[in-house]
Amino acid sequence: MKAKRILIAIFSMVVIASMALTACGGNTAGGSGKTKIGLSFSDFATERWKNEEVLMRSLLEEKGYEVISAEANHDVKLQNDQIDNMVSQGVKGLIVVAEDGDAIVTSVDKAADAGVKVIAYDRLIKTSKIAAYLSFDNVEVGRQQALGVMAAIDADNWDVDAKGPARVVQLAGSPTDNNATLFTKGQTEILQPYVDSGKIEIVAQQGVENWDAANALKLMENILTAQNNDIDAVVASNDGTALGALQAMKAQGLAGVVPISGQDATADGSNSIVKGELTVSILKDIRNLSPLAIDVMDKLIKGEAVEGMKNFSLAELTVDDTKTGEVPCVFLQVQQVNKGNVYDLVVKSGFQSYDDVYRDIPESERPAKP
Repeated sequence: MKAKRILIAIFSMVVIASMALTACGGNTAGGSGKTKIGLSFSDFATERWKNEEVLMRSLLEEKGYEVISAEANHDVKLQNDQIDNMVSQGVKGLIVVAEDGDAIVTSVDKAADAGVKVIAYDRLIKTSKIAAYLSFDNVEVGRQQALGVMAAIDADNWDVDAKGPARVVQLAGSPTDNNATLFTKGQTEILQPYVDSGKIEIVAQQGVENWDAANALKLMENILTAQNNDIDAVVASNDGTALGALQAMKAQGLAGVVPISGQDATADGSNSIVKGELTVSILKDIRNLSPLAIDVMDKLIKGEAVEGMKNFSLAELTVDDTKTGEVPCVFLQVQQVNKGNVYDLVVKSGFQSYDDVYRDIPESERPAKP
C-alpha cells in the first residue's frame, strides 16, 4: 500500500508539472500562455493618446496578446520606471509614446538589450536600438501648417511698402518632443524664403512645454503685450497650443482675424475651424497608425519582414549631426484641413463626429449630416 501511495504521489506531481508547462505554453511571458506586449504613454491629457491606447489594446488582444499599459503623466522618471517594470514582467514587445526622446533611452536601451522589440510610436526615441519608428511625415506637417497660414495672409502678394513685413509668431511644440523639431524644420522651409525676401518677419518664436494649452495661453499673452497686439499670423504646432493661444487672441479681438495653424484635426480644433477661428489643422489619421503599429509589432515578434520599412539616420531624424546610427521607419502621409474641406476630410470620413465638430453652430449654418 505504501508503494502504491508513492506511485500515486509521483503520478500527481507529473500531472501538475505537465499542466504548468501547458499553461505556460512554452512561453516565458507568464502563466496566461500569451505573449505580453507593453504600451507606454507619456500622458493621457493629450486628447488622442487615450483613444489610441484603447484601439491598440483591442487590436493586440484580438491577435491573442496580453497587454500591459501605463501612463506617465508627463513624468520622465516614472515612464522609465514603468518600462523597466514591464520588462521585469516579461513583455516581449513595447510600443512607446515617449515623454522625452532623449531621457527615455535609459530604459529603452535596457529593454532592447534584453531582447524586447521596441517601437517608437509617433515620437522618436533617440537610439538606434529601437526596432522601428512609426509616425507621420512630420516635416511635411510643418510645411503644411506654414503653407496654410501664408496662404491665409496672401504672403506672396503682401504689400510690404504699405504695411511693412507681415509679423509672424511661431509657437513650437514641447522641447522634449523630437516631433516638435521636425515640425519647426518644415515650417522654416516655407517661412524662410519669405523672411529672406522681406515679406515677413518672425517677431517671436517660443516652444510650449508639454504641449500644454495653458502654457500656450500665457506665452501668447506675453507675446501680444510685447508686440502691442501687432501680429499678422501665428504658426502654432498643434490644436491644443493653438486653442490656448486663441484664448489670448480672443481677449484682444484677434481670434478669427489673425490666421493661426494647428495639428491633429481634434474635435475642438475642427470645431474652432468651422467657427472661423483656427485657420488650418493637419489631419494625421491615427486610425491608420495604430493598426500599423500592431501589424509591425506582430511581424517583429514573429521575425517576419515589414513591408515599406526604410532606414533613416538619427542625424536626419533629429536634425542633429552629432547623432549616429540608423532607425527603421515607416511614415504615413498627412492632409491639410481648413474650413472648405473639414466636412469631407474630418466629418464625412468619420474621423470626428458631426455633433462634436458642429457643436454651438446654428442649425441653419450646418451642412446636412453625412
